[in-house]
Amino acid sequence: MKGYRIAFIRHGITEANEDGRYIGVTDLPLSEFGSKELIEKAGTLSYPRVQKVYTSPLKRCRQTASILFPECYAVELPELREMDFGIFENRRAQELMETEEYKQFIRGGLDNPPPKGESTREVVNRCYEAIKMIISDMMYEGLSRTAVVTHGGIIMNMLGCFGLPKRKPMDYACDFGEGFEVLVTADMWQRSEAFEVLGRYPDGEYEDTDAGDYED
Repeated sequence: MKGYRIAFIRHGITEANEDGRYIGVTDLPLSEFGSKELIEKAGTLSYPRVQKVYTSPLKRCRQTASILFPECYAVELPELREMDFGIFENRRAQELMETEEYKQFIRGGLDNPPPKGESTREVVNRCYEAIKMIISDMMYEGLSRTAVVTHGGIIMNMLGCFGLPKRKPMDYACDFGEGFEVLVTADMWQRSEAFEVLGRYPDGEYEDTDAGDYED
């Protein structure tokens, strides 16, 4: 049975990432360092060729896609955008620690959004819609290998919810410009709405990591 390979890749670094600030829907470009780091990774790591790139509409993802896959056709999917952190956008965790709103938020839970922000359940629902569209598009166009350039939180939720073997979302934390590759078959997706996580992307096997933060 035909398999479809998808590489989920986290965007490069922005100034807000360097500064430790929450940036969900805040539309910032890559920092100078972030661009240089991606160019270096593109030259030293083995990023397999892909036939199409699906990307979050935010600048940091679109720029990452253009650096890592400069000759590949890219499609923007709004469903791949990062979580909306509401009133926490552009603020550091240290600044928020003593506020009641933040204490409530970090307790976690699917239905515990930041004030004026988005819940984890809403993010997971978006992830589901995104992966359905990507798999359907690959099957319709006969694509065997694609890449998804998105955000750390989206990758963790996507693989934590739909990846096999089952792991916690934080097990899928990844460094900037890197991520995980998965294998989808029509039978597995239609039967259980799941895919197999093959390992780290590029050049790696699965291993635990604490690289990167959710505040992407």
